[in-house]
Amino acid sequence: MRAPRVRTARPSSPLRLALSAVVVAAIAGATAYGLDAWQHPPAGGTRAAAVPVSAQGAGRIAGAVADRSVIEAAPRIVFRHTGLDARYGQVAEVALADPAGPRAFTGVDCDRVYARPGVATCLRTQTGVSTSYQADDLVTTPGADWRQTVSVPLPGIPSRTRLSPDGTLAASTVFVTGDSYMTTGFSARTIIRHAGSTSVDDLEKFLIVMHGRQVRPRDRNIWGVTFAPDDRTFYVTLATGGRTYLARGDLAARTITTIADHVECPSLSPDGTRIAFKQARTDRARGSWWTPAVLDLATGRRTVLTAETHTVDDQIEWLDDHTLLYGLARENQGGVDDVWALNAAGHGAPRVLIPDAWSPAVIR
Repeated sequence: MRAPRVRTARPSSPLRLALSAVVVAAIAGATAYGLDAWQHPPAGGTRAAAVPVSAQGAGRIAGAVADRSVIEAAPRIVFRHTGLDARYGQVAEVALADPAGPRAFTGVDCDRVYARPGVATCLRTQTGVSTSYQADDLVTTPGADWRQTVSVPLPGIPSRTRLSPDGTLAASTVFVTGDSYMTTGFSARTIIRHAGSTSVDDLEKFLIVMHGRQVRPRDRNIWGVTFAPDDRTFYVTLATGGRTYLARGDLAARTITTIADHVECPSLSPDGTRIAFKQARTDRARGSWWTPAVLDLATGRRTVLTAETHTVDDQIEWLDDHTLLYGLARENQGGVDDVWALNAAGHGAPRVLIPDAWSPAVIR
């Protein structure tokens, strides 16, 4: 979802969101396009990440095409390819053991992608006389073409998507206009459905519990789902009254209950004990930006990962129980992103894991 690039402000009160577009030039006769819904850019502008020379070289090597049957026979990382070439925007895969190495291409174009063994969900923008958006579910048989099973219309610009650990549930977040409480701009809309089904649950219709009380805030915004393994529990961001909360959702009870403040775009760790998220920070010199952070669900202790100095506007993925993955725009190269890795305990410096990549999903 990178060219033309669209950035929107995160839901807040008042909600202020703006769209801007950056067109990536055609490379080798192919025009690459897509949309990237960004939430709440810093007041001073988004700081992109400079990529070390060694990582740029790895990116050129990674442009080599690998055998999909080989890549898909072992643990791997699925992502959106952002190299400025004819495959811009395609879903690609690399071996987990060699993330910067040759990549296999699926031939599927996505603005945002997520995958589990045997299944993937793909958010897409369809341009034409009028622009439309959709979520496509795909069956991913190793070595074979990915096969679309259903396509679900989306009401707005694609932003986030996730699958449950077993791949049976899919969540999609988009940005929409026209909510009755809005005066200008956009709000978030999030749905959950069974993968392969067109029947959806709109999370705005769930009962909200804040501080032990049932509430019906008119200005609620809900986005960034991450699933627990039980196919019932999920975590999500709830914004209302100018504040953001981490909330626990219950699909059976149709409730969303706040459990912590100042958490955005949660991602549950593989062992189910921690939430990785982006935490808003502000100072006079820099303005506003987001820093990766980790919340221990049992103790409530949060670790802000200040080793990452760039603003991280992404829903973090866990590489394993100790390492976080997230996308950063590359400095001075519009439309190009890289996937970075950072120790979840705050040790060490961030590093480029996959050059020319965005929207990673780890499959083991």
